[in-house]
Amino acid sequence: MASIDFGRTVRVLRLRGLTARFGVRSVVVSAVLLVAACVVSLLALGTGDFAIPPDRVLRALLGSGVGSDELVVLEWRFPRVLMALVLGAALGISGAILQSVTRNPLGSPDIVGFNNGAYTGALLVILAGGGYYATAAGAIGGGLVTALAIFLLAFRQNVKGFRLVIVGIGIGSMLAAANTWLILRADLDTAMSAAAWGVGTLDGLTWAQITPALVVLAVLAIAVVPAAHQLPILELGDDAAQALGVRVGRARLLLTVLSVAFTAVGTAVAGPIAFVALAAPQLGRRLARTPTTALLPAAAMGALLLAVCDWISRRVFAPTTVPVGVVTASVGGAYLAYLLVIEARRN
Repeated sequence: MASIDFGRTVRVLRLRGLTARFGVRSVVVSAVLLVAACVVSLLALGTGDFAIPPDRVLRALLGSGVGSDELVVLEWRFPRVLMALVLGAALGISGAILQSVTRNPLGSPDIVGFNNGAYTGALLVILAGGGYYATAAGAIGGGLVTALAIFLLAFRQNVKGFRLVIVGIGIGSMLAAANTWLILRADLDTAMSAAAWGVGTLDGLTWAQITPALVVLAVLAIAVVPAAHQLPILELGDDAAQALGVRVGRARLLLTVLSVAFTAVGTAVAGPIAFVALAAPQLGRRLARTPTTALLPAAAMGALLLAVCDWISRRVFAPTTVPVGVVTASVGGAYLAYLLVIEARRN
């Protein structure tokens, strides 16, 4: 049975010639999710082999704590916790964009194959002996080349969302097999390092590593704002979008590139973290009760999901830590099964 939209409370913000419309519930839900993510992050900053109470964590963050607390909080733990929040938000945005472009809840960078492409690019650089920044560049290049290949193979007069997903799944499977072959061909130390990074991990991140990524992600977030209004229009279908004045092919290409860029930067920093981009947009949409996928709830939900999964990866199995990608894959696998059941019932 089709659902009926009885209307939402919408506000219009006008500032110096710019106009923005937003749903009140969407903003409130996003704010609550961000507060929850910050609370989890605060707990993560204080837990570990060297436990620090929340009040001392806050003093360390404000620069008024003792030297040992500031060292542990600001230098050892904060880069990882901050990257979990920012990267989770980036993956949520990436997934929301691609799901709107493809009009498919399975249209996620990790399902479509963009993650595998970024990992292939990074893996080639790692096997060639490249450093951290070269590996990051390889991941970004691999993601963009993969996206271009999928886009070209899916093109037939126009790029349909369903065809994009199917072609992406096929390309992603081929790249996954190629990645396994590359690891098997490498020497033992390189293979172990590449395999551990390939699961997705936030271990050992420093300010020098995350600062360039934070700058690039901030630029991408600014770039996506002017194009965000096209997402709900694209979800109406190609004919309706064209009738409303949207150049569908151009909009779909631009938004896909932005989605890939978010994913590739995340992969460059932490490896291919799975399922956050798949689950965050749909969970945020259900909580905000928006008729289409919205970027703000998706970003907030992504930040919360990755922050929680990172804390679980460090504390549940303590003193042993597991890569955060293992936790996200476990949670995301259950969500994917649920999503497939729901889609099967609808059809």
